[in-house]
Amino acid sequence: MKNFAELDAKVCACTEAMTAKLDGSNGKRAILLCGGTGCLSSNSLEIKEAFEKLVADHNLGDKVTVNIVGCFGFCSQGPFVKIFPEDTLYRLVKLEDVEEIFNTDIIGGEIVERLLYIEPNTGEKVVKQDDINFYKKQKRVALHGGGVINPEDINEAMGYGAFQGLQKALKMSPQEVIDEVLASGLRGRGGGGFPSGRKWQFAKNSVSDQKYVVCNGDEGDPGAFMDRSILEGNPYAVIEGMMIAGYAIGASEGYFYVRAEYPIAVKRLRNAIKQMNEQGILGENIMGTGFNFQAHIRLGAGAFVCGEETALLNSIEGKRGMPRPRPPFPAVKGLWNEPTIVNNVETLACVPYILREGAAEFASCGTEKSKGTKVFALGGKVNNVGLVEIPMGTTLRELIYDIGGGIPDGKQFKAIQTGGPSGGCLTKEALDEPIDFDNLVAKGSMMGSGGAIVMDEDNCMVDVAKFYMEFICDESCGKCTPCRVGTRRMLEILTKITEGKGTMADLDKLEEISELIKTGSLCALGQTASNPVVSTMKHFRDEYIAHVVDKKCPAKVCKNLMSYVITRDKCIGCGMCAKACPADAISKTDYIAPGKKKPALSIDPMKCVKCGACIATCKFGAISKQ
Repeated sequence: MKNFAELDAKVCACTEAMTAKLDGSNGKRAILLCGGTGCLSSNSLEIKEAFEKLVADHNLGDKVTVNIVGCFGFCSQGPFVKIFPEDTLYRLVKLEDVEEIFNTDIIGGEIVERLLYIEPNTGEKVVKQDDINFYKKQKRVALHGGGVINPEDINEAMGYGAFQGLQKALKMSPQEVIDEVLASGLRGRGGGGFPSGRKWQFAKNSVSDQKYVVCNGDEGDPGAFMDRSILEGNPYAVIEGMMIAGYAIGASEGYFYVRAEYPIAVKRLRNAIKQMNEQGILGENIMGTGFNFQAHIRLGAGAFVCGEETALLNSIEGKRGMPRPRPPFPAVKGLWNEPTIVNNVETLACVPYILREGAAEFASCGTEKSKGTKVFALGGKVNNVGLVEIPMGTTLRELIYDIGGGIPDGKQFKAIQTGGPSGGCLTKEALDEPIDFDNLVAKGSMMGSGGAIVMDEDNCMVDVAKFYMEFICDESCGKCTPCRVGTRRMLEILTKITEGKGTMADLDKLEEISELIKTGSLCALGQTASNPVVSTMKHFRDEYIAHVVDKKCPAKVCKNLMSYVITRDKCIGCGMCAKACPADAISKTDYIAPGKKKPALSIDPMKCVKCGACIATCKFGAISKQ
């Protein structure tokens, strides 16, 4: 693109084509398939190829299109197939369903009802995506375009709003762009929640011939996949956000730091950069404005600590990923000692929306101090697992029960872990609390990058704390003693407690070490490492005491504190559990229950390795944990 007029003409043509594709005014029907990592691992690509073959076999290439799009979000119901212009959504589609969908819907014009989503509360079959409860309370800002556009086609991105925010920004002064971001109230979505406009202002005010914008795509929280899905669904929006940031602070280069374990995101990001260079949207003298900008990609090796911005900068420079003392902050002395802003994927994905729709529109959603929306990876013990984007201020109850569909199998909600290993557990007393940066911190947790793991009555909270501490110990870079040694000591104590060897003095030691790690660690990894332990001890101290005093695990999770027992009157003596037992711990007894023909079985606790194979095999509910 040599100038704004050329871009306007291209956008206009692409918008018409995209609108025609979705409303059918081009005389074609469009088959869209989810191309997120989850659905691709469930044969989504093979399903696409099967549709393409049927289209070719029936000579319908001029009447039917088949496209891969980004993540639909509702991961527990994928793979998805959506058909326009009717906006029909089919879920849990298998390869063997393709021919039926094609013959019944594409050719016959009738809906395949058995593949429609069924609302569990009403039993009603739902045809359109927006009518499903999972989607009703969501608002797509950072996820704009995901599930609609082909993430590998710049024309479809242009037809769905891409680069309109950049065009507006380039017609403003850099300070006006920063003022717009400040007015929007956008805060960093990577976990810290620092006002993005203020960070940009610091970098703009720093005097240097070279400045950088860095996108943090090193998403390492267990169960988190927000940034990956954004990059897979609409990489153009993130690049556009990076360019707007670069223009605002006076940077000419940007670096994407993305986990190497995200090959699909990396592939689509590379493709988007290549297409934008070919179109003249990236490069020299962009649209005749004199603004130069180029984007590069660096792959992370999976070190969780590289999610910390200064460790990330070290890694890009080819150094070991370890945090730097601050100050100086990256906005003053960052990548190669030049002024640098580091924003995460979701933050940059919000920027084009702010410039395109206006700061007031973005700020109209959310709470007083937390504007806009937030993307969460909702997982764990919840019916509707997936990626959700909700307005700030949505309550935890709405997230878990309205969007998440509640807890499976009628189990009781116990806690939700937000903020990943750095966050804390919130209990039922916090269900009606609005979700925003400051409120979650006040309740003993944090927003983090957006992981949200739901736990039910079967979760042992001591075991949960131990799990996160194992993760932290593995991921600590070892640079500072409080984190390197302190987390290891905490893990040793937690292991001791779960093995039934803990004492009440150990609980005091956990609290003491937690405070030392928090106040003495160099970076946020260590400073927040003890949060899961502190929050579980606060809300579930009775479970810790049960492990220490009673030598029992109330949730029957910790192997050393539970056993498998066969209820003799329920056992029919079929022997299936004995066949499944790898330790030969199950044998016959002399007891024959009333109404049964064979002797009941029993489990030798000295031989039992507590693998659970027996309880999974028994069809009569005769085996239980005690």
